[in-house]
Amino acid sequence: MSRRTRTADVLVVGAGPAGLAAAARLAAAGAGRVEILEREQQPGGIPRHCHHGGFGLRDLRRPMNGPQYVRHLVDAAVRAGADLRTGVTVTGWAGSRTVDTTSPAGLERITARAVVLATGARERPRSARLVPGTRPAGVLTTGELQQAVHLHGQRVGSRAVVVGAEPVAFSAVGTLRAGGVEVVAMVTDQARPPQTLLRGIPLLTHATVTGLTGRGRLTGVGLRHRDGRTTTVGCDTVVFTGDWIPDHELARRGGITLDPGTRGPAVDAAFRTDESGVFAVGNLLHGGERADTAAEEGRHAAGPVLRHLAGEQWPTTTLPVQVEWPLCWAAPNIIDPDGPAPRHGRFTLRTSRTLAGPRLVVTQDDQVLHRQRLLRPAVPGGRALQLRADWISGVDVRGGPVLIAAY
Repeated sequence: MSRRTRTADVLVVGAGPAGLAAAARLAAAGAGRVEILEREQQPGGIPRHCHHGGFGLRDLRRPMNGPQYVRHLVDAAVRAGADLRTGVTVTGWAGSRTVDTTSPAGLERITARAVVLATGARERPRSARLVPGTRPAGVLTTGELQQAVHLHGQRVGSRAVVVGAEPVAFSAVGTLRAGGVEVVAMVTDQARPPQTLLRGIPLLTHATVTGLTGRGRLTGVGLRHRDGRTTTVGCDTVVFTGDWIPDHELARRGGITLDPGTRGPAVDAAFRTDESGVFAVGNLLHGGERADTAAEEGRHAAGPVLRHLAGEQWPTTTLPVQVEWPLCWAAPNIIDPDGPAPRHGRFTLRTSRTLAGPRLVVTQDDQVLHRQRLLRPAVPGGRALQLRADWISGVDVRGGPVLIAAY
């Protein structure tokens, strides 16, 4: 089959909140032909099947559920003039800003002046978590659960265990209840959850899943507790929540450098990767952040994209930003000394361990650049840590990586 070749000014890959918001801002600003490619048949990413509230509060200042939020973002992008195409899969790269696609309409090769990767993130499934045991029915991620209940109206089970206690776990509980399922326990390996418990649902902390039982249908979830005890919770459904993995396959195939902490593309404060003309935004950079945070990043990235289209030089001298355990990652994770400051003048950090009043220390080549005490405790899955960025001016562009530690 022949491949049709054509061009666009900006190609946005992914029609989740970040991609839609970036495309809307770019089209409204006169960036030329702005095209959004989405492999699913419906745009919106994860929020399109999240029927709980809490969307739109931060960026739009009004409460919405997921589908309402998606409709707003889609309307804004299309109204601004962006071309939204669903059912189109990008299969690879044919050049630095040229991608190959496939769709029911055929094969295409599209070259753009700028490419914005907004391919999002997904929850790690049971198989990737290396949970041993049988392979019965009734094992889901939150996304699979929400699609089954809200999109397809399916009955998923009668008694469920939710693995995880991050905000997305509470969304899973709400979906299970909406589907008529009793939640018999929430399980976390952390000492305490990042948000208020739900009444009537036992929370098992310091507990890890050791296996699944049941043939044909799940009958129980095996647990190991901190004191060494092992127990089994009877259930016919288990939902694995959180533990996000950036959908970075396209970035990886393009040879774009990935950050070892986020596992998404490494970017500077202008959302620029190490490939000239290729930007990355949203949860591709740091899976699991709120939808409105991803959308805000998409809007913020429009400025750097417009400057690139106007001929701004791509950075050639950058420094990586690395973190020490228990910090998981920092975003942005590249410093361009001549580039803009991070969004809101801050770096975003995540921790893998609860820290009470943590002290953040930034160093380069054993020289301290910055110290900062945080008043709030840092909790895995809770509120992100915010590190001021006013120390960037003190970075030695000829020095080694910048290191962020928490004590």
